[in-house]
Amino acid sequence: MSDRYESPFSSRYASPYMLGLFSPDTRYQTWRRLWVALARAERALGLPITEAQVADLEAHLTDIDYACVSAREKEVRHDVMAHVYAYGKAAPSAAGIIHLGATSCYVTDNADLILYRDGLRYLRGELLKVIANLASFAEQYKAMPTLGYTHYQPAQLVTVGKRATLWMQDFLSDLGEIDFALENIKFLGCRGTTGTEASFVSLFEGDAEKIAEMNRQIAAEFGFAECFDVCGQTYPRKVDSRILNALSSVAQSAYRMANDIRLLQHDRQVEEPFEKNQIGSSAMAYKRNPMRSERICSLARYLMADAMNAPMTASTQWLERTLDDSANRRVSLPEGFLCADAILRLAQNVTDGLHVNEKIIERTVREYLPFIATENLMMEAVKRGGDRQQIHEIIRRCSMEASARMKQGEDCDLLARLAAEPAFGLTEAEMNELLEPARYIGRCPAQVDAFLAKVRPLLADAAPESAEIDL
Repeated sequence: MSDRYESPFSSRYASPYMLGLFSPDTRYQTWRRLWVALARAERALGLPITEAQVADLEAHLTDIDYACVSAREKEVRHDVMAHVYAYGKAAPSAAGIIHLGATSCYVTDNADLILYRDGLRYLRGELLKVIANLASFAEQYKAMPTLGYTHYQPAQLVTVGKRATLWMQDFLSDLGEIDFALENIKFLGCRGTTGTEASFVSLFEGDAEKIAEMNRQIAAEFGFAECFDVCGQTYPRKVDSRILNALSSVAQSAYRMANDIRLLQHDRQVEEPFEKNQIGSSAMAYKRNPMRSERICSLARYLMADAMNAPMTASTQWLERTLDDSANRRVSLPEGFLCADAILRLAQNVTDGLHVNEKIIERTVREYLPFIATENLMMEAVKRGGDRQQIHEIIRRCSMEASARMKQGEDCDLLARLAAEPAFGLTEAEMNELLEPARYIGRCPAQVDAFLAKVRPLLADAAPESAEIDL
């Protein structure tokens, strides 16, 4: 509806997968799957629940009457009990055993853990696609000299491909954080109102092994190897901090890459994709703005700020449970995932279509190469009998004069100035022989090769993009 607020993540940025994962249907159908799993385990362990009741619950996993839920929640002011009521209406034979022995966090927290795990797995795949794109780019341009910068001032030469490995290395660090979060996510299980399992002590007449087996069965049904060793009513909110930290890490890396691309596009060296009919400005028709990279940076700032919600929540938990986490988590966790998803979709698009303006890069290299080569020129002049300190002073003085000339819009004449110094001992032609850019890129090609050799085994998990990303 056009007269109601709609999140830009829904209308503009996030993928269909992520929007579906955090949709009401997925969340509340997961609640029903959890209630089925609980009933099934309780029946298997001897509680008076019939096979027909479990079957009735299974038959109504997806037909959620949201109008019934809404009306009931207005009446009782409790979302979980409203869903229990609606589920009982759909499966009347099982109405009396739904949620038996459980507390609300059995469905809310376990469902969250399932959604977050699945979301992390999906984002891991999207991140691998970005890394794969950058790997291809780095391989293609591993030996192409380009001007390197420190403090965004001209420095020594690097290569276009080597620079891309810096971005890749950041993203690989993020991959490690996502993997760590996935490896350490556990299930809450069905632990009772304060985590003591007291309701199940009563139901199973003190049989602790049956309680443990019930939790093992439910966790296994949803793909979890173990439950948290101890808990209050909720799973530890430190888990949320770990997850949002990993997503924030992705945002930091994407921001760094996108910001570099914006700087390079300003210098006309590298450009993000630009469609045939794309408009860069409503007023300046000639403009070609790096809008995708700008959008990455914009969303990344939001995600880095959003990640602060989780540590503030984790640090203010009261004893076994407080509810001031609930409203915050309903917003901050899903939107963190949706934002990371949007950033990675944009990053895939940008890295898949990066355009390198080789002639401009070559011209820039040639413009600054005389300055970059001065250390080598000094060594050659000393070899020919020059005084190192005197040669250094000649280079310093001539460099300052040539720089001042360039700031007036004139060409670089550093070599001519050096050749005119008798004490320097080199002709301009001899110096030009030393100005091959490949001499000044160090081990860049070898560094790229060694880095990609480590990365390629990981990329076996990178699924190819099945279709162009619709941005």
